[in-house]
Amino acid sequence: METATALRSSFSACIKPSSKTDFNRPGNRSVAFATVLNKQGFTSFSHPRMGLKSVSFQSQKKRSVIRASSSSFDSTGPTAPIAPLELESPIGQFLSQILISHPHLVPAAVEQQLEQLQTDRDAEKQNEEPSSASTDLVLYKRIAEVKANERKKALEEILYALVVQKFMDANVPLVPSVTRTVPTWPTQDDKLELLHSPEALEMIQSHLSLILGSRVSDSTSIAEISKLRVGQVYAASVMYGYFLKRVDQRFQLEKTTKILPEGLDIETSNIQQHVAGDERVPQTHPEVSSWSEIANSGSDLKSSRLRNYLMSFDGESLQRYATIRSKEAVSIIEKHTEALFGRPEIVITPEGRVDSSKDEVIKISFGGLRRLVLEAVTFGSFLWDVESYVDSRYHFVAA
Repeated sequence: METATALRSSFSACIKPSSKTDFNRPGNRSVAFATVLNKQGFTSFSHPRMGLKSVSFQSQKKRSVIRASSSSFDSTGPTAPIAPLELESPIGQFLSQILISHPHLVPAAVEQQLEQLQTDRDAEKQNEEPSSASTDLVLYKRIAEVKANERKKALEEILYALVVQKFMDANVPLVPSVTRTVPTWPTQDDKLELLHSPEALEMIQSHLSLILGSRVSDSTSIAEISKLRVGQVYAASVMYGYFLKRVDQRFQLEKTTKILPEGLDIETSNIQQHVAGDERVPQTHPEVSSWSEIANSGSDLKSSRLRNYLMSFDGESLQRYATIRSKEAVSIIEKHTEALFGRPEIVITPEGRVDSSKDEVIKISFGGLRRLVLEAVTFGSFLWDVESYVDSRYHFVAA
């Protein structure tokens, strides 16, 4: 299913009256929030689906919840969490404490931890592997696997701590875990919008219009919506923000160096004709499918330079830019979304279909939905930034 269609249909189909729902039925199979692995093993936000394994937080280790002091953000109390995801690794717990007490020191602390991770990885490479196919070799490989998993988890939580720190720098608190009651989050739309370039903001406004439709300017009306659907939209919007920042970064560089391709100010009608007739562009790309859908429905799509610039990409480049580069970033998106919306449990019918009739329903205003989507897009944008930053000091992104 194409992303634009999925996002739009999710909200048109899931706004419904309250109904009795069994949220604790035993034996239900869990379906994770949609992220999709492509053939290289990385996630592409342009092909969301359901059914991937969700992450379970059943570790017996001590967890560290990132909580703000009374002076941090606009918290409602001295123990209000500043991030929904609990960090579990020793490095994650250390960074949690830094975020609480001295958030401005997080980059320096991260630098120190990355140096240590690099030292550990280099030392492991220098160790000689046992030559015999014995128990020693099996044990050696098992120890190496455990250490690699520990480094991967530490790296994930470093990425997450850096994303949280960027929100703190912007003085924008992350939304806490979503419950069934109507949330009363403070309005942060203006602050979130200022974190993006004017060109990227135009694309974000189009993204909001596709999701909220005619309710995009309605901030007070309350809707009853499937929590699973909201979680899927949030995860897809994080991946959209990641993709958008990646494209916008290249656009801004070419704009600064004055090497942008010509014709970026063409009219919308020309864009629609180009989309409809250009076979180079993969029709699974969310922006392309969105344009096609709007063109077919008779609506006008606002032209923007960044969208026109995106249309100059060939199909292979579009697919590459729409792909999340590291498995660590994929994991962060899944875990953060699950921390926000909980672990969804829905029934798989004997025919293999997903029975969503027992989804938990939450009450939320359309203003709250707008806040969630803006935060998700910004989270994805920040994730691209911190992934690039960390990779420049501790290489982990596949070529």
